[in-house]
This record gives sequence, structure tokens and C-alpha cells, in this order.
Amino acid sequence: MSGIMLAVLGGKPVPSNISVNFLVIAGGGGGGGPVISGGGGAGGYRTSSGTSGGGGSAESALTLNLSQAYTITVGASGAGGLSSVAGGSGSQSVFASITSAGGGGGGSGNSINGVNGGSGGGAGFQTAIGNGTASQGYNGGLGNSGGAGGGGGGGAGQIGASATGSGPGNGGNGVSSSTLFGSAITRAGGGGGGSQDANFGTGGTGGGGNGGPVYTNGSNASPANYGSGGGGAGAYGAAVNGGNGSSGVVIIAIPTANTATFTGGVSQTSATVGANKVYTITAAGVSDTVTFS
Repeated sequence: MSGIMLAVLGGKPVPSNISVNFLVIAGGGGGGGPVISGGGGAGGYRTSSGTSGGGGSAESALTLNLSQAYTITVGASGAGGLSSVAGGSGSQSVFASITSAGGGGGGSGNSINGVNGGSGGGAGFQTAIGNGTASQGYNGGLGNSGGAGGGGGGGAGQIGASATGSGPGNGGNGVSSSTLFGSAITRAGGGGGGSQDANFGTGGTGGGGNGGPVYTNGSNASPANYGSGGGGAGAYGAAVNGGNGSSGVVIIAIPTANTATFTGGVSQTSATVGANKVYTITAAGVSDTVTFS
């Protein structure tokens, strides 16, 4: 078989490697702190089945060696920003050679830019956007220079909307997963922009947090393990802050004849989906690994 090394046991050729499909989403960025802040960007979204983030095509499945340990890491969420501070960026998620970049934090006010990331953070009302990463996510949106609102955070499936004279920008929408991994679920939406009045930017589909109206915190991205961005803070108030992003996730699918074994720091569930075993990994540190047999 071309490209596959074979061992011989009992006279029968036995494959020494395995084809693994994957969905790797990084942690989402936090919304910017007041005043009038941008939403957090979604974590980078890479997959071998369906659509990758930023309009990218599906990547090739990985061919990995049996009995070899491969790195697996689930990225943490970025924290919402406090007064005049950008939201924290999410952390990267990793599976073998695949790395998805953490979502960029939202910008703040007239001096703190949106942060680059898997998807970029939205701008404060007078600052620059954060840029997304090619084939992982989209850019954040612009704020409104008149102070009406911050820009929406970029989503895996859509650019964050820019604020207008009538209100802040909405977060970019996420991407729906392939049914190869089970039910199709939309994840990695961007956070909405914050406002100086009763308006607010709504979070993008796939768990993005809403921006905050005046004197109000941005909403946290929800649920966990969606890689979505938090909402930008509303204007004013030292106690007001941006919303937290959502942690990432790694999902892998292998033939039912094979098994994945994880190190002790990994939290995961498994299910049989058609001809595959699908493992959904919701927590894994930088030293954790997976081995296939």
C-alpha cells in the first residue's frame, strides 16, 4: 500500500499507521474593557472535514504512527479586559502537527487596539481592529469614531461587524461542524461590541457573548469549549469589564477498529459515529498526549 509502512505478524500485513480526522478550535478572546470596547475574537478553527475558519477549505486528514505519543492541548479562554485594557487573548489548541491560534482580545476606547488572533478582536471606538489568521478565522470590526460603539469580534465564519452611528457592531458568526464528528454544531462566534447607551452588539452564532450597554459588563461567551469571543464592555464605570471568552476543544475521529489512549490530564468523552470512534477532548494541558493503537 503506497505511503503506508507495513509490519508482518503471523504472516498478515498489519498497518503501522492510522488516518485521523480532526477539528481543532482554540480558546476565544475576551472582550475589551471600558470605555466603549470591541468584542473578543473567536479561537482559530481548523478541520479535516467540512469548512475551516476564515473561509478555508478542509485540510487533509493526518496519517499518524501507531504507538507513538502525539501532543494534545485544549486552549484556555481569554479573560475580559478591565478599565482601558484590551481583552486577553485565548490560548492555542494543538493536536499533533495542527495548531489553532487563540482568539484576539477586543480593543478598548480610543487608545487600545483589537488584538490579532485566530479571529481578530473588534476595535474600540477609535482604534484599529485585530486581524484574523488565514484559514482559521476572520478580522474584527471597526468601532465608530463618534463613540456610538465598539466593533464586533471576528468569528470563524464571518468578519466582525463594524459599529455605525446608531450602535456597536455584532460579532461574526461561527462555523458548523461536519457530521463526521456527530451532530453538526456551530462554534467559534465572535463577541459583540460594547456601547455608550442602551444598545449593544450581539454575539455571533456559535456562542459569542453580547456586548455591554452603558455601565454594563460584556457577557461571557457560552458554553464552554466553543472557542467563542466575549462581549465588549459598555461605557464608563471602573467596575465594568469585558466578557470572558470560551475555552477551545479538540475532536478527533478514527476507525472503530482502533483506540486512542490519553495521558492523565485529559478530559474526554467518546462515541461511535458511523464507521468511526469520535473523541471530544475538553481539557488537556501542554504536556498531555494521545497514543493510537
